[in-house]
This record gives sequence, C-alpha cells and structure tokens, in this order.
Amino acid sequence: MPIPERALSPDQVLSHIKGLKSQDADWKAGRCFALVYSAGEAHEALLKDAHQAYFSENGLNPMAFKGLKRLEHEVVQMSAALFHGPEGAVGTMTSGGTESLLLAVKTYRDRALRTRHFVGQPEMILPRTAHVALEKAAHLFGVVPRFAPVDETFQVDVKAVKKLINRHTVMIVGSAPQYPHGAIDPIEALGALAQKHEIPLHVDACVGGFMLPFVERLGRKVPLWDFRVPGVTSISADLHKYGYAAKGASVIVYKDLDHLRDQFFIATEWPGGIYASPSLPGTRPAGPIAAAWAALQGLGIEGYTRLTQDALLARDRLIAGVKAVPGLVVFGDPPGTVFAFGSHDPALDTFALADRLQANGWHFDRDQGPDGIHLTVMAGHLPVVDEFLADLGRECEWVRAHPEAKREGSAATYGLMAKIPLRGVVKNAVLDVMLKMYGPSGEVPDLSQGNQGEGWVDKLTAKYGGDILNVLERAAALKAAFGKAKP
Repeated sequence: MPIPERALSPDQVLSHIKGLKSQDADWKAGRCFALVYSAGEAHEALLKDAHQAYFSENGLNPMAFKGLKRLEHEVVQMSAALFHGPEGAVGTMTSGGTESLLLAVKTYRDRALRTRHFVGQPEMILPRTAHVALEKAAHLFGVVPRFAPVDETFQVDVKAVKKLINRHTVMIVGSAPQYPHGAIDPIEALGALAQKHEIPLHVDACVGGFMLPFVERLGRKVPLWDFRVPGVTSISADLHKYGYAAKGASVIVYKDLDHLRDQFFIATEWPGGIYASPSLPGTRPAGPIAAAWAALQGLGIEGYTRLTQDALLARDRLIAGVKAVPGLVVFGDPPGTVFAFGSHDPALDTFALADRLQANGWHFDRDQGPDGIHLTVMAGHLPVVDEFLADLGRECEWVRAHPEAKREGSAATYGLMAKIPLRGVVKNAVLDVMLKMYGPSGEVPDLSQGNQGEGWVDKLTAKYGGDILNVLERAAALKAAFGKAKP
C-alpha cells in the first residue's frame, strides 16, 4: 500500500480509522477481560486532555522539558509511596511492563558485572509462571534464565529457587501476582533468600501494583509483596493496567539511587554529542507521562479504592459462578482480581468452551499447562457478570453434548499447541502465524476457521488433529500417573 499522491481530507482519514474499529474487541460493553482497563468515560476524557497537553513534547531531553520531567518524578514518587518505598526510593517511567522488566534484567546484569568478581555467564532465577517478557530480556541481554517450578497453589517453590542459586546469579524474580493464575509468589521467603545471598530481588507487580494495595485497604488478606519485605530491591508496575492510565505507561522503582544507576546508558564519544538515556528508547512520548500523572491525581486513593471494590465484587461473583458449574475449577486461590479456570472433566474441553464463549462475543486470554480461560476483572465487568455466567452455563452443556468440538476450529489448534511435547515445533508454528500477520498482506489468521496456516503443524492438525490429540492426552495421563506413582 503506497502513500497516496494527494492528501485525504480529515473526514476521509478519520472515517477509515473509525471503520476499522468494527473489527476490534468490544471492550466498552464490558465483554473484554484483557488488554483494556477502563475507569469510565469521564476519566477517559481527562486522560485524553492530559495526553493532548503534552502531545508533541519529547521526554528524551529533560533539560528542554523540565515540566515534563517534574510530572515523571511525581509519578515515580506517588508509586513509591503506594509500594511503601523507603525514603530515597527512585525510578523512571517506561512504555509498559515489558520495558520495565527488560530494564530490571539489564540493570542487575550490569550491577553484578560492576560490583562482583567472577560472575561469568550471568543467570537469573524466576518462577516458571513469571511473565514471558523476562525470557525476552534474557534473550536480549545474554542472561541465562533458570526456571523454578511452582507448587499446587501456583506459587514458586522456594526450595527449588534456593537450589538454583550460584555465583552466576545476578537477580531473583517474584510475581505479585503472576499473570497466568493470579497467584502471588512467597515474596517474604524470596526476600530472605535474596538477603542471605546478597542478590537483588525484583518484584514484577506489573498487573498488581495498582490493584493489590487497594485490595489490602479493603480488608482482604494479601501477603506482603512490596518494599515492606526486606530484600526487595525493585518493583515494576503498569500504570496503564489497574492504574487506569493511557497506554503505554509503566514504572520501575528501586529502593535507592545506587540500584538505579546501572539502568542508565551513557555514551561520551559519539560525534553527535554526549548521549545519556535513562531507559530503553531514545525519544520518549510525553503524552503517556502526563496522562499517568492525571490518572493518579484524578482518581486519588478514594477513586482507586472504589474501582477495586467493584472489581472484587465482580470477581467474587464470577468465581462463585464458575465453581457452581460441575467440572470447572478455579486455579489456586488468587487474592486479587485476576484469575483463571478450566475443566477437570474430560467431557468438558476447556478450549472448546473458550471457542463457544468467544463466539458469544467475549474476549479473554487462554492459559496452557493447565489449559485455562483467563479473566482480568475490572469494575466495568460488574454489570455483565450475570450475562457471562449465563453464557458459561449454556455453553458448558453444549460442549458436553458435542464432544467433537474439541477437534474443530481453534480448539483443535490450541489443544495441540498446549499438549505437543516438542516445544520447538510449537515455536515454529507460532512463527508461521507471525510471518503471515507481519508479511506483505498484513493478514490476521482466523484460528476459528480451522487451521488455515501454511506451516506443517497446521496441516498436521487439520488432517490428523483428533488422533494426535488422543495420543497426546493418553501420554499426558500416563506421565501424570507415573509421577504420582514415584516415591
């Protein structure tokens, strides 16, 4: 698609953009349990005005835009206070949780190389359920990820973490909560380990940082996860999630300036001048910084508490409704507003159920290991709880009556991808999809149409999907039985 020779009118431009929105998830109607976090139309209007006020400015040079730097500083300080940071806590804003986690890994790698001898190949220890952005960071920064398993509550096994510590370990990670199941890792136990071995502990609270403090304020039991825990050296939290700020805005907060220093990049020999960058980008959009400040000031503690209370009410009703359906189970005991559920009944396939719910217009993520339906619950979901539960009950009955559904559409594809033991094969299949989406046509494959990809996994699923799934399910059952039989 070339740039047009003659400019389109503003009306033509906006009409085309608005027309494409018909293909997007209907989050304003409360049918989207992921990706978009809304505090209502009035708050959205405030964010747009604040964003517009700093539409053109650039956070690359705080000397030129001192007012913008003040807004960022105050966002960091408000966040640090919410996380019970010590006096002297510092940090920066970032473009999102991925950048915050990338910076944590980069910072602790560089800190270890600066302060310790004989580090060798840097390693980090993280739960298997830690956010995948940490794997991306390991790949980009040459740090070896050492994964610790989780227990039946989906919390990391602290004894396994202890066994993984060695002279190469540059950081330990815990989640508050982890995204797949909403469980909070035992941060206090991890903090004790980190202190004993003098290793930094980063808490990934990108989902929970602006939710868990208000869950606790409402009298719910929340295990300690923030700077009140000795040993925690940094926390990342997304303002554009439960902070209800504009995309993309996150924050990474360190307990002191000595830990932040290794985040910076400084070059002194470039012909273009001395270059200093506090985070990964060069140019830093100013609008999200201003909108994040506006969100924190515009909602205040009272507003966040109210939104969290409504989200918790919706979450409680959803969990009760899920548990009331025979065969369905909620994974673990998540204390916040993020949870996942799935089926332990072979006659009720989780991914077939997910297909049916999505056909009803609901949007959510899907877990694997175990197969699950993932819900990020917000205040805006409270009015649609009954509708979702009605659809859930009806579609569970439909799936039970149609066992062939798990061999059809995206259920077959997701089922195969979740169960196939050769993960490199899965990686190549996903790469096929990505190449199609970002190729010349820009086409987004529709998995619900049943294995339309060109990769050999897609063709295999289309031709032999049912048989392969049967074999993999039997293999998984044998593996589970063997595991239980071992002393």
